[in-house]
Amino acid sequence: MELRTLRYFQAVAEELSFSRAAERLHIAQPALSRAVRDLEEELGTPLLARNKHKVRVTPAGAVLLRETGVLLGLAEEAARKVQRTALGQEGELRLGYIGPPTRDFLAGVLREFRIRYPRVTVILEERTPERVWEMVLKGRLDLGLTRPVTAGERLGLETLLLREEPLCAVLPSGHPLAKVESLEWSSLRGQPLIVLARREGVGLHDRVLLGCQRAGFPPTLAHTPSIVGTVLTYVESGAGIGVVPESVATLAGADTMVFKPLHPVELVSLVLVWNREHENPVVEAFCALVRELMATG
Repeated sequence: MELRTLRYFQAVAEELSFSRAAERLHIAQPALSRAVRDLEEELGTPLLARNKHKVRVTPAGAVLLRETGVLLGLAEEAARKVQRTALGQEGELRLGYIGPPTRDFLAGVLREFRIRYPRVTVILEERTPERVWEMVLKGRLDLGLTRPVTAGERLGLETLLLREEPLCAVLPSGHPLAKVESLEWSSLRGQPLIVLARREGVGLHDRVLLGCQRAGFPPTLAHTPSIVGTVLTYVESGAGIGVVPESVATLAGADTMVFKPLHPVELVSLVLVWNREHENPVVEAFCALVRELMATG
């Protein structure tokens, strides 16, 4: 049974008239009569009882009419789903991100994305920057919200710069330097520093080392934890001074730690990364929304 033939039968069964059904379907009446007759032969039973004056639906035809409504409804929804998917309005988006530095930005984008694309399921995975790039490259993630990595250019992925944020020093509230309005990098000379491990964030780690190098001293690395939250825990316990992106300030307790801008300014980037070889219309929709939100501030 073809969907077209079922639509023909449905029209006749609902109109109880071949002529009105033919007019409704915009086809010739002989072609409509032939299609219904072929359907009856295929099923081996009369579906419509007709004479010169009227048409009525047989018991078998009544069953087929009910089932036809279900089948055509499913077919139409399938067509709409395919069209929505092709437009990026339906489907699944696997998004990797790096945690605290992306929290505010990502939450705002996702709120707007869900309003515009309620049929898209967004799956979030928190990973390290290097892991995000690797998973996007292999197609295990559709998009990544992450830091640039050393091998980034060589991987050939598409990137969109979202923002650049300055590095800050985070100190225990009782530290002597906590009273200074802003810190020079040179003030960190000889201080025990707590920096995210290079294997977890090469871009951030190397930018801290570069800031120290430009200030003319080698850093004294007291701890290099794998999680930014652990950097703050070390600082809160008095183990040293943390160097983190400005966005991490939202995680800290105002009574126990203080954040100080570092001068000269050293910036770390936040980028959106995706693989153009893995076609997914939802990715295009998400990137378009990000660009729109960035353009409107």
